Amino acid sequence: MFARLARAIIGTSNDRAVKRYQARVPAINALEPQVAALTDEGLRAKTQEFRDRLAQGETLDALLPEAFAVCREASKRVLGMRHFDVQLIGGMVLHEGRIAEMKTGEGKTLVATLAVYLNALAGKGVHVVTVNDYLAQRDSGEMSRLYGFLGLSTGVIVYGLNDVERRAAYACDITYGTNNEFGFDYLRDNMKYRLDEMVQRDFHFAIVDEVDSILIDEARTPLIISGPSDESSELYGQVDAVVREVVKDKSTYEKDEKQRTVVMTEAGTEAMATALTEAGLLTEGDLYDASNITLVHHVNQSLRAHALFARDVDYMVRGGKVIIIDEFTGRAMEGRRYSDGLHQALEAKEHVEVQPENQTLASITFQNYFRLFPKLAGMTGTASTEADEFAEIYKLEVVEIPTNLPVARRDEDDEVYRSATEKYEAVANLIAECRERGQPALVGTTSIEKSELLSALLNKKGIPHQVLNARYHEQEAAIIAQAGRPGAVTIATNMAGRGTDIKLGGNAEALARASFPGEPEGPEFEARMAEIRREVEAAAARVKEAGGLFVIGTERHESRRIDNQLRGRSGRQGDPGASRFFLSLEDDLMRIFGSDRMGGMLGKLGLKEGEAIVHPWINKALEKAQKKVETRNFDMRKNVLKYDDVMNDQRKEVYSQRRSFMQAADVAETVAEMRRELVDDMVARAVPENSYPDQWDLEGLQERVLTLLGLDLPVAEWGREEGIDEAHLRDRIQEAADQAFAARAANIGPERMREIEKSLLLMVFDKVWKDHLLALDHLRQGIGLRAYAQRDPLNEYKSEAFNLFNGMLFDLREDVTRWLMHVNLMPEQPLPTPEPVQVTDARQPAPPSLLEGGAAEPAAFPGYGHATTDAAVQLSPGVRADDPSTWDRTPRNAPCPCGSGKKYKHCHGKSI
Repeated sequence: MFARLARAIIGTSNDRAVKRYQARVPAINALEPQVAALTDEGLRAKTQEFRDRLAQGETLDALLPEAFAVCREASKRVLGMRHFDVQLIGGMVLHEGRIAEMKTGEGKTLVATLAVYLNALAGKGVHVVTVNDYLAQRDSGEMSRLYGFLGLSTGVIVYGLNDVERRAAYACDITYGTNNEFGFDYLRDNMKYRLDEMVQRDFHFAIVDEVDSILIDEARTPLIISGPSDESSELYGQVDAVVREVVKDKSTYEKDEKQRTVVMTEAGTEAMATALTEAGLLTEGDLYDASNITLVHHVNQSLRAHALFARDVDYMVRGGKVIIIDEFTGRAMEGRRYSDGLHQALEAKEHVEVQPENQTLASITFQNYFRLFPKLAGMTGTASTEADEFAEIYKLEVVEIPTNLPVARRDEDDEVYRSATEKYEAVANLIAECRERGQPALVGTTSIEKSELLSALLNKKGIPHQVLNARYHEQEAAIIAQAGRPGAVTIATNMAGRGTDIKLGGNAEALARASFPGEPEGPEFEARMAEIRREVEAAAARVKEAGGLFVIGTERHESRRIDNQLRGRSGRQGDPGASRFFLSLEDDLMRIFGSDRMGGMLGKLGLKEGEAIVHPWINKALEKAQKKVETRNFDMRKNVLKYDDVMNDQRKEVYSQRRSFMQAADVAETVAEMRRELVDDMVARAVPENSYPDQWDLEGLQERVLTLLGLDLPVAEWGREEGIDEAHLRDRIQEAADQAFAARAANIGPERMREIEKSLLLMVFDKVWKDHLLALDHLRQGIGLRAYAQRDPLNEYKSEAFNLFNGMLFDLREDVTRWLMHVNLMPEQPLPTPEPVQVTDARQPAPPSLLEGGAAEPAAFPGYGHATTDAAVQLSPGVRADDPSTWDRTPRNAPCPCGSGKKYKHCHGKSI
């Protein structure tokens, strides 16, 4: 009560924020006559004037009124569009690093130009992030005219560009691109071997369009660059054939649709074990024996593929490939793949070619990528429902910007039916009514399957319509552009981020271009354009008279934002419109998340066959159900982020260290320090503190010195000398190692040795980091079981990850020292520039090898064709390839004597 009273008297925090911004608008408007009097050259010269004033110490905030006035005048001259006062407010919100929530049709793309222009004056680059390549190209193409007029350069990052093109685009004052491209470029940059190969500049300022879609919906899935794994793909097909038969009996598994989990029942486990044994896949022991852990993993993923994932809902099959469907936007996510073998299980299920499993080489979540920007802003039509998450995760405040004209759309209460059949029949009848009176209808569905079901129903009734889903995404802009034609019926799967406004009467320019192939121009085209404009204006008048665009929702989404995005397509810029949602008790949201009270409530209200219940109570109950789902999804994303933050701290340290290696003129001191630390560690292990000489492991130390340093030193004899101690041993070994390395460097040549040191250090660094990521993946999968021992899994993960990181640094020192103490280069062989590591990201299913030529170890690294190694590297002393009893003498990181190509610790040394 008191809160309502306070809001009535002093307004909400949002109202107060808008008033504060509104107070600055008159100052911008007062400059309009003065700026309008400038010539084009004078207007363009303002950009350099602003930059000079910044260099002299003036702030961007002080420049804001003038810069906004200049940008608005340039927009009037170049684009024919003048920013409204509310758009000026939106520009201020973006400049301050906040989220501007603006209704559909309020001109967010134009709003962004204000903040982009002002912040680009600093010369540090501004990123404008969009949800797809089409929008990046469209927006950059249109707005580059404005920026170019003002003397700023514009670049665009889309899939398929090479590094030279990407570097040029990032060097521009303003760079458009998708969240995926920006994120993958960051990861790829941190896998390069030279600074001049990197494409991105330092982070400065980013504006994220459709910020809720990118920072909330897509944040569940991290960006992953992957390389090949040793795992075989054949087992997926074999397991799928078994699982397919077992799951026909629904009693063999239990499915929790809320948590999206599935587990085998006791009877199912027995049936699965029997079927696997008969198929020859389970050859020894029980299904859950340690030796069958890989088989269990394949079974679990195949079970998930069959029980939880539905074709044309979660994924689609096109061109012999399984393509993920984004549950929020309905888009086909080309090249994105589920991790941990799930995608392979789906490929086996659909009988398409099973692609090889990949191993993570680099990864980052969108949360951690966008938090790299010192200043971040966003814009969307629907952010207020997720304001808490934006504030907690990104420290972003949401400001709702008032509309330029009052919203005239009429939002009707939901209609609830008993069955889906009755619901779709009611939807079809309403569509027929709209078409009869010339009112365009936009029908929203939640999946391809349901959009095609409704399409078939409309075909039976003879109602012409257009279908927009992941199957037809290529035509989406053209379909949406004409969705406001009189009597048009458009069925769309999730309307998030389409980026094209629905104009009542249709889009005149799109209609004109459709009738003129190629690049239309000339008097004939202009005449046709004028004719179409008149026809569209008349059509718009008829549509307004019929009630504007009618938005029909065939189901409530589990997120209120998606429903609001669909509704927001109607009623742009004061246009009339209406919206209504149709539900049934069979809908997923009602069935899975609706409370038992809701069913009882509907019974009391007297729901009968063929009838609909319409009541505000229903809307409130559904909103509560949606809030519960949103809270659950937020918790899931927070949990993912907590674990990724542990890796993120390590990732930032690794990438920072890696960049310092590349920036250094040479790394001679670094590798020398690694050698000294390795010697210290070897001696400390062999000669424990406060131990007696007869407790020292001098033979083992002598063997490790030979294996790792390539030095045949009489360490055991030194240890028997009178008065010898740990310090003397360490100094002698260190001195011998330094002398041997100096001789090797003199033989190869100091300059060439410096190049070898840097290349080898970076390559080994990448190798141990890749192994570390794999270890973290495995740790993450099983850490939840620690909760059964009353331990916090997150704290356990932090502790284990820290130990693994220290182990990674030890492996780095050991591997770098071992290779540098053994590698030789033929003196006459020229030293070419090393090739960059060839990697793939999550969009390319067929990855090449991590190292050029598929080498598993950097013994013969890229570009060093005639690099050779001493015999000790190929086979350690005391180790015979024909005598497995000697293999336990092999160092952990040396190649396994069995010839598998794997490290000993990953092969025959696993159990040691």
